[in-house]
Amino acid sequence: METSKDTKSYHEQKYIDNTLRLRSILKTLPPFAKDYFRAIEPTTSARTRISYAYDIRVFFHFLMENNPVYKNYSIDQFTVQDLERLEAVDIEEYQEYLKVYENDEKKQITNTEKGLARKMSALRSFYGYYFKHQIISKNPTLLVDMPKQHDKAIIRLDTDEVAMLLDYVDHGGDNLTGQRKAYYEKTKNRDLAILTLLLGTGIRVSECVGLDIQDVDFKNNGVKVTRKGGNEMVVYFGEEVENALKTYLYTTRKSVTPLPGHENALFLSTQRRRMGVQAVENMVKKYAREVTPNKKITPHKLRSTYGTALYKETGDIYLVADVLGHKDVNTTRKHYAAIDENRRRQAAGAVRLRDV
Repeated sequence: METSKDTKSYHEQKYIDNTLRLRSILKTLPPFAKDYFRAIEPTTSARTRISYAYDIRVFFHFLMENNPVYKNYSIDQFTVQDLERLEAVDIEEYQEYLKVYENDEKKQITNTEKGLARKMSALRSFYGYYFKHQIISKNPTLLVDMPKQHDKAIIRLDTDEVAMLLDYVDHGGDNLTGQRKAYYEKTKNRDLAILTLLLGTGIRVSECVGLDIQDVDFKNNGVKVTRKGGNEMVVYFGEEVENALKTYLYTTRKSVTPLPGHENALFLSTQRRRMGVQAVENMVKKYAREVTPNKKITPHKLRSTYGTALYKETGDIYLVADVLGHKDVNTTRKHYAAIDENRRRQAAGAVRLRDV
């Protein structure tokens, strides 16, 4: 059934936008690359494919800039056979190049360990497809060590900081006057609802902005989110989230007339449109700066805060993985290994062998 643009849901429209965006990026890649992206579609999200397309484009630009063989090539002259003409040393040179390079707009790009690993992973996947299907006979990416990633300490809010953050949003406007006061009052209930929802459920910021009013079910205190990959799931919330959402819905949200196409959106910007990811990120940073100036808090850190609290409370890594929407429990385990370390330390003194 065809639907007009006005009646499409946020997620349907997002899928269309991402598909069109990927198509336009593919036009800037060698023609044979389309086969790879068609093949990975069933197992990847549109956002992953877009990231991979950008990353693989960097690789071909590197070859045209730095490899004498391809100096006079244009992007559409590359054939799949060019992939097997390269040696492991070419891939190592690319890895070195990725640390600092200039993009199309002559802007300097630097990659951290994580960025480096992602770009190399994209290239390895790209090569792997043609090698597996015997379109090329060698895969030099397998001969190159992947960049080592060092674990970083997870930044999260402590229990008292969570309370301070919510209190600040609640009372931050007490000393404001004029226009700043008016803006604060206009956004206070919305911002409090978003922060309470993120801290009380651990949902992703992309899931939060995709929520429609009808996704909230107060009868069962659950919210229907669309996870990465498009799966729908109900995430349940407690009394504090319920109160914050009701306050927002029955005051601020009720008094606003959304722009056409945004009528269903749960969280609206001051321009009466569905809030975007960037707007929520900026809002979180704005409040967190005041409360925890030494911690760089983002919406994802609020997710980590929730995951940590849930794991400490239940000790059930599978429950945490399920609620956070991690497909692989090892992802969750990696994030919360530090808590396990503390538990193991406690175990050392938990069993008494003899009463002294």
